[in-house]
Amino acid sequence: MKKIYSLLLVVLISSCNKKVPITITKVEGSPEYENAKLSLDSIYQKDKNDFLFSFDVENYNLGEQTEKNFDFQLANSDKGQHIHLIINNDPYYAKYTNNFSQSLATDNNVILAFLSRSYHESVKNENAYIITQTGESNSIDLSKELLFYSRPKGTYQGESTKKVLLDFYLVNTQISPNGNKVRATIEGTEFLIDEWAPYYIEGLPKGEISIKLELIDKYGEVINTHFNPSERKVILKE
Repeated sequence: MKKIYSLLLVVLISSCNKKVPITITKVEGSPEYENAKLSLDSIYQKDKNDFLFSFDVENYNLGEQTEKNFDFQLANSDKGQHIHLIINNDPYYAKYTNNFSQSLATDNNVILAFLSRSYHESVKNENAYIITQTGESNSIDLSKELLFYSRPKGTYQGESTKKVLLDFYLVNTQISPNGNKVRATIEGTEFLIDEWAPYYIEGLPKGEISIKLELIDKYGEVINTHFNPSERKVILKE
């Protein structure tokens, strides 16, 4: 009898220690916003590092909660739909109005802005973003293939840790089964992504999570372009 109890104890301990696999699954059920448009009116330098941004937004309501046809508890902003402002592929700033100020740490900056749903999923159409640069000596070729990291970001807690949004922005490139792809390495697990879409990440452990995104060619080689690869760390809490 003691041997049976010992065997059951070993099985229970093994089950508890079994690592849950990390998976990604395409998010479906978001409104498309095919006619949404973002355009840049101006960037005005207020003082040395403070700039005023002015955008036009069409067919899209900033500050409104996004309706969706799924029930999963993705992290959501109670301030509603917004603009993701990314400077030099650093973590984005969420902007809830079309006119705002933003400090820029350097004179030369690559600036990407795109429309975002309230749960931080980007709007992916050819008119929903702008890309530009500041600084007289900035010589980055913005016509090249570019990959920008968007989500996940920051700290997640409770229900929002179960399905975490993976999202990125592509400029001047497409991905496909026979062409370029995005290689996502999440806590050491690699995924090849050949469709530009948002994805759920499931099976993440609690604690600090490392994520790397790489734009690769059809041969699996990392494309030599600015901001490639991108690496981030996020935190998951109980």
